[in-house]
Parts: sequence; C-alpha cells; structure tokens
Amino acid sequence: MKIHHIIVSILVCTVGLTGCKHEILYPAQEPPVSDPTGGGGNGGGGGGGTSGIPCDPDTIYFQNSILPMLVSNCAMSGCHDVATASDGVILTSYAYVMATADVRPFDLQGSDLYEVITESDPDKKMPPPPRPSLTSAQIDIIATWINQGAKDLTCGISCDTTNITFSSTINPIIQNKCVGCHSGSNPPQGINLSAYSGVQAVALNGKLHGAVSHSAGFVAMPPTGPKLPDCEILQIKKWVDAGAPNN
Repeated sequence: MKIHHIIVSILVCTVGLTGCKHEILYPAQEPPVSDPTGGGGNGGGGGGGTSGIPCDPDTIYFQNSILPMLVSNCAMSGCHDVATASDGVILTSYAYVMATADVRPFDLQGSDLYEVITESDPDKKMPPPPRPSLTSAQIDIIATWINQGAKDLTCGISCDTTNITFSSTINPIIQNKCVGCHSGSNPPQGINLSAYSGVQAVALNGKLHGAVSHSAGFVAMPPTGPKLPDCEILQIKKWVDAGAPNN
C-alpha cells in the first residue's frame, strides 16, 4: 500500500508556528498530481465561513470536519502537503485526497486512509510516532464520512460573535485545526496548543491572531490547506481582545 512508505521518516519539527516536518528516507515514488480544481492544493473551505446550507447533525461535511483534521494532522511540510507529496499522497484539498489517498466511497475496509489511521503496527500507523495518534472520535468521523460516500460537502454555520468562550468557541477550533501539529513532547518551538495555557501564551503575544489572519510579519496558519473561515478568525480576535479568558 503506497502510503505506508512514508512511515520510515524521522520526525523533525520546524521553528515557530510553521508546521512539522519529517526527514524523508525514501523519496516519493510518484510525482505530485495536478489539482483537478486548479486551486493549488488549498481548495475549499476558507474565507467565507458559510455555504448557506444548514448543517445536518447526522451528516459529515468534508470542508467543515474532514479537511481541517487532515490539514492539522497530516498535510504539513515534509509529509502530505503539495510541495512534499510524500509517496504521492496530498491531503490539502478534496480533489487531492480522492486522487491520491485511495479513499473508496462506502468501502471503509478498502480505503487506505482509514487503514493507516487505525493501524496498530507503529511502523505503518499514521500519523507516525512520536506524533499523537488521531483520537477515537476523529477516527469515527472519518469512518462515517467514508461510509456516507466520502462526498465533498460543506454546510453553513451561523457566526456567533457575542457569546465567545474558550471552552465552547476557541478550543474546538484549536483542537480541530492546530493541535495535530502543535502537541506532543516536542512541538514546533515548544508551542503546545493542547491545553489552555499554551493557547493563552500565543494569544497574548499576538502570534495566534497574527498567524490565522495571515497578517504581515507572521507565518500564515494553517501552513497548508485553506485559511480559517472569516467567522473563526473574528471569534479568535474578539476572544484575544477580551484578554484570552479561560471561560
């Protein structure tokens, strides 16, 4: 299975909020494919924040749930971004995921993506140790998405900018879109966002909002995949402006 070759990499983390890298011992066997969307690998899900389609709680939406998870945990430099395309696998857009990751709609056990995230063998598991594994809840979301046909769906979420708390607003954004890289025993430049204290530190020094808003002088975050929706960027700004409370 082609994406197992990348597990022989050695984990190295870059500086700042720039993502995690692997030192590839075996180069990719396939060149990166052209993105059928013409979007340079960053297709969908950013900027606007809503699609106008109400969210169904029983449906998994790729742009809302799956893509941010893949970008945070897999699509960093040295792994599965467009530039690296380790073993030909790119996980920065729906078109790339379906073209390179061997996702088979309605066929969970036949999908390589599901197989590698549930592997017990550390030499085959993704993300590779010592990076944190996906949680059981994240794995269940991917499994449900595949079983529902692995569709490229998005839905609208109303933007609440008046009742912003760390627990219900900010932390879910961080957990879904940042912690995949910024966690574990050796996160980039020591920036660990898996707990409130780490998020508070980068909030108060300006790095959090500067990075997610792609402001001048900051490294754009996420480093691959789409920019956060405008609503989430605004929510982060309002929370930071309020003193980044642990509420």
